Amino acid sequence: MTTGELIKIIEGGALEKYGELYFDTSRAAERFTRAARSFEKLYGADREVGVFSVPGRSEISGNHTDHNGGKVLAGAIDRDVIAVAAKNSDGVIRIYSEGYPEDTVVISETGDPSAYGKYSSAALIAGTVRAFIDRGYEVGGFDAYLTSEVLRGSGISSSAAYEVMIGNLLSHLYADGKVSPVELAKIARYAENEYFGKPCGLMDQTACAVGGFVYIDFGDADEPKILPIDFSLSSRGFSICIVNTGGNHADLNEDFASVPGEMRQVAKLLGRDVLRGLCEEDIIKNLSNIRRIVGDRAVLRTLHFLRENDRVEEIKNALLASDIGTFLEGVRESGRSSFEYLQNVYSNHNVKEQGLSLALAITEGCLKGKEYAARVHGGGFAGTIQVFLHNEDVKGFCEYMDSIFGEGAAEAFRIRSKGAIKLF
Repeated sequence: MTTGELIKIIEGGALEKYGELYFDTSRAAERFTRAARSFEKLYGADREVGVFSVPGRSEISGNHTDHNGGKVLAGAIDRDVIAVAAKNSDGVIRIYSEGYPEDTVVISETGDPSAYGKYSSAALIAGTVRAFIDRGYEVGGFDAYLTSEVLRGSGISSSAAYEVMIGNLLSHLYADGKVSPVELAKIARYAENEYFGKPCGLMDQTACAVGGFVYIDFGDADEPKILPIDFSLSSRGFSICIVNTGGNHADLNEDFASVPGEMRQVAKLLGRDVLRGLCEEDIIKNLSNIRRIVGDRAVLRTLHFLRENDRVEEIKNALLASDIGTFLEGVRESGRSSFEYLQNVYSNHNVKEQGLSLALAITEGCLKGKEYAARVHGGGFAGTIQVFLHNEDVKGFCEYMDSIFGEGAAEAFRIRSKGAIKLF
């Protein structure tokens, strides 16, 4: 269909059948229509276009476990990157992301990762193309206009959604949509590792590509076990709220690096590369030596890892059994362990700034006596917390948190059942 035809069917209510993806379909219709018109202005009207969507993600449990061969539970959320795109015949990929300069990548020149700027979106495009070629898929040029509600710095993984979107476009435009969600995630990780220059894991990309709740076991980092879980949080009357506390994200690299670094120090003392495969008894038997060489915080972080792995299993089983009470208790325990043992709720280098600690304390007071669970969201040290609460409590909670952390700081989300897709 052309952009004109797309606009016509959207105005006719075509998005109504995607109510599970877009709670406010009228707002979504305005967004898609605006994207179609923007594509026309940039790349011309009367072209055969497709419409695509990839969600952001939220980690549910498994805080700082993936890098040591651990287990994670994550969920796709109802904020997405959308794209209007059309094939071209000149072997060039042009992607204009709203608010950023256009990226142009020549397919025949994607073989050398060093030809692209480190941490650039062009590097992600080139890396995705190269991964498709290396896997034997057909590739070709296309023009695309992207707009995103997965905002950078929000803790819901804008980079992974963008990476998966590039693969989603290539899959549907040139491979008949046959590239599986898990393979899309692996391709996105390859692009980020080898071309973008960031040694990330696979959690974010998998959650964005697969959709819904997803359990991931990183015991084999190259071939992790992935289990989608069919559970509707909204049907049980619950929402997720993510509260952005603001704060200074600068100079946190040392804090983030210390977590996997200290865990691996403990593993190395016990003859392993990562903590996976060890148990608490192994730690206790060697406790004096571990404390003497790497200190108490490394031990506490190790205990968090071991117990969090077990907790992910418990929460997964609770979802499979539709046991919301056990699910919430597991999330609460994940948050407590992250605060007390993992110690990633504030930076020791700036103890005067503790926005996450403050947000968690205020949440406890605001929702006292109600059924809820709260925890640090994402990597921690600054940024966002995650709160599961009853739908009827959402409005008051968000208004209260906005009054403290600023307008728009608190936002409600739903778990989205679909990952990377082509619409219509």
